[in-house]
Amino acid sequence: MKLEALFDLDPNVKVRTRFAPSPTGYLHVGGARTALYSWLFAKHHQGEFVLRIEDTDLERSTPEATQAILEAMDWLNLKWEYGPYYQTKRFDRYNQVIDQMLEQGLAYRCYCTKERLEELRHTQEENKEKPRYDRYCLHNQENPLDRPHVVRFKNPQEGSVVFEDAVRGRIEINNSELDDLIIRRTDGSPTYNFCVVVDDWDMGITHVVRGEDHINNTPRQINILKALGAPIPTYAHVSMINGDDGQKLSKRHGAVSVMQYRDEGYLPEALLNYLVRLGWGHGDQEIFSVEEMINLFELEHVSKSASAFNTDKLLWLNQHYIRELPPEYVAKHLEWHYQDQGIDISNGPALTEIIAMLGERCKTLKEMAISSRYFFEDFDSFDENATKKHFKAAAIAPLEKVKEKLTALSTWDLHSTHQAIEDTASELEVGMGKVGMPLRVAVTGSGQSPSMDVTLVGIGRERTLVRIQKAIDFIKNKIA
Repeated sequence: MKLEALFDLDPNVKVRTRFAPSPTGYLHVGGARTALYSWLFAKHHQGEFVLRIEDTDLERSTPEATQAILEAMDWLNLKWEYGPYYQTKRFDRYNQVIDQMLEQGLAYRCYCTKERLEELRHTQEENKEKPRYDRYCLHNQENPLDRPHVVRFKNPQEGSVVFEDAVRGRIEINNSELDDLIIRRTDGSPTYNFCVVVDDWDMGITHVVRGEDHINNTPRQINILKALGAPIPTYAHVSMINGDDGQKLSKRHGAVSVMQYRDEGYLPEALLNYLVRLGWGHGDQEIFSVEEMINLFELEHVSKSASAFNTDKLLWLNQHYIRELPPEYVAKHLEWHYQDQGIDISNGPALTEIIAMLGERCKTLKEMAISSRYFFEDFDSFDENATKKHFKAAAIAPLEKVKEKLTALSTWDLHSTHQAIEDTASELEVGMGKVGMPLRVAVTGSGQSPSMDVTLVGIGRERTLVRIQKAIDFIKNKIA
């Protein structure tokens, strides 16, 4: 029975792709780019996208990793039409196909011991032969069925496997290079390469987009598909992503898992835009909306060369999206970071105002949340370097005068607060910096903030006046 009958997949769909991660770890950026390319190709051709969890590695697969993959796909907004399907829930289907293959002579039972296989391998290596199974059990089937055994696929011995890779062009592998693949283990569980074949067949997958590390699996899978009389999908193997030092991307290059980028303050749009450009392009264009990606994406424009991950470029894109996306949308993502930092935002300016104030300064939402804490919460201490520079005896008079003027204001807005600072500098005959910098440290705790009128309005009258007095007392105590 094909999966279409079970899940009512639309037989009229011309393109159906899949993303099939193994839940042995988090979704990393290489996997996310593969998912994106697969999703974009389906959307470009008005097709469908299937999510499949390949959890046949029972020892290493975990529910936590599965949940992390689903969370990352959801955060990236890569929606699937079908799934998630779990291979561990389809063992009956795989074994049904294997039993049929045994009956049809497409597969055979292998009773060879581990010792015999190791001895065979050793002999072949000594003779400088490629290690492969010698088909001993294909010609010696005089064994009771209940004796421990694996099931092997009877791979063709003549000819070659030829396929047109959508990214790499023609690939040909001689069948003499391929082994009789184990498709069912001694414990009765089907193996990865076999499950993938049955799933792609059952799910009507027309295009398989995956990493180049799977190229060696492709001829084996094609031979099984041919044996089953199943259609052969188009394969597209995308190159690896390296760090900016040319080495394979790993933890030492920084964040690797998709959700780490969320945690570090990136917007999903920035990460998607960055990932799509790691191996694909459209002229010199750097910034793509998701709609543009869908309209323009084609597999033949994907590069065969490895891509280098550049964090500075990602930061640039992230700041672009912080500034350009609707503030209400960015605010939803920003709110997560306040919660993550334990910052109570119930008493302070609207988050859309924070984005307007800090969008030009902050490259990540995490940085924005941390650097805007003073808008929502009082602080216990002033930045040490800022106080050394700006909290000297000469700062007392400007702070006392500006506090007096701010206290007298009938309205608390950008114009009135700016005028109060300007009038203070004018009356004391000092530059604006002599008023503005001590005031900035007084009300924010540090030497960095948006313009003072914007900052004061965001903090509010009451908090501003209390903090200025606290700063005056601090300087006087320091002098004393």
